[in-house]
Amino acid sequence: MQGRLRIAIVGYGTAGQAAALMLHAQGHELTVFEQAPALRPIGAGFLLQPTGFGVLVGLGLHEAALEQGQVIERLHGCNHRGRMVMDMRYGEHAAGCFGVGMTRGGLFTLLRDAYPQADRVLAGVCIEQLADDGRCLLDDKGERHGPFDLIVSADGAHSRLRRCVPRLAQRESMYPWGALWCLLRGDDWPHSRELRQRYAGTREMIGMLPVGRRVDHPGRWLTFYFSLPGDQVDAFDEHGFDRMRKRVAAIWPEAAQCLQGVDSPGQLNRARYRDVVMRVPVHGRMVLLGDAAHAMSPQLGQGVNMALLDAEALAQALAASSSVDEALQTYARNRRAHLAVYQRLSRWLTPLFQSERKALAVLRDLGFGPLSRLPLARGQMLKILTGTKAGWWR
Repeated sequence: MQGRLRIAIVGYGTAGQAAALMLHAQGHELTVFEQAPALRPIGAGFLLQPTGFGVLVGLGLHEAALEQGQVIERLHGCNHRGRMVMDMRYGEHAAGCFGVGMTRGGLFTLLRDAYPQADRVLAGVCIEQLADDGRCLLDDKGERHGPFDLIVSADGAHSRLRRCVPRLAQRESMYPWGALWCLLRGDDWPHSRELRQRYAGTREMIGMLPVGRRVDHPGRWLTFYFSLPGDQVDAFDEHGFDRMRKRVAAIWPEAAQCLQGVDSPGQLNRARYRDVVMRVPVHGRMVLLGDAAHAMSPQLGQGVNMALLDAEALAQALAASSSVDEALQTYARNRRAHLAVYQRLSRWLTPLFQSERKALAVLRDLGFGPLSRLPLARGQMLKILTGTKAGWWR
């Protein structure tokens, strides 16, 4: 790419942070907008897969990520009767392979501190829509910003910029299920290098993910999450809280011990998820990254990793192309196959763990374990887990 571009980045979550860091390093002039009045992370702890970790390696931030997070070597899931449903070890995919559990705050701080112009992010500015010329942005106060050579929409699953362009999204719906989550002290948790899950049919799922350190907090921490139908998540109150504690104690007594310090529903955060599929993540000089372009169920744990990969692919396309238009087409083409695989897998697999279809739980509990022991199937499962499945046939 010849010349310095004027680029707007809307949203300062993972995709926006990574894009800002990479595009600033290329010498472009950036204006970064964030609707929140103060820069802060939002969301539960997450599992950084080898794909996302590879992006941090390219940025020189991997050692800091390891210091902040927790190496994860295994995913272990069983039903409430103790029957093993899945047991996947990263080392079987490739020697030295691992995931990294992290808090959102840990990754947010890591990317923010690496960005030299973080103090110039325009916080408290809510961008509402793309102007008619396709080069300017309008905020909720009617103020006009721009013009820009490129607009990066990284404003999340509920993206206003995506919605302001008719028929840009092919699919945009809310998943009927959600989750409650919180961070717990995990100094004595015996499974410090494993993501552990318990399933009770398809209606309830409990997870415990070691996420390492929290910014400005001592000790080691876990992310606890409890899956529920969306209407129960929205209406979660004292009655729901008491029921949740009883169900956790019945399904997984070991996890219930970690919840001793949680004594009110206000200590748990609520999460709902969207399913977003784009016809193409490009509209004129606007490109969508992260959840703005491909929000999906967190069942496969790929959201943050996809956001990092999007930012990297955009920066690479800009560096290798002779024009912005060429770069955006290259970006869309290079990300298409990988995204399509994980969006479809997420949509297909989610009902096995979150749905009203009780029969699916029987099939899952009886079939996943034996299937995972078949060499070909196990290899594909490990590729899916690590985020490295690049297409259906490769």
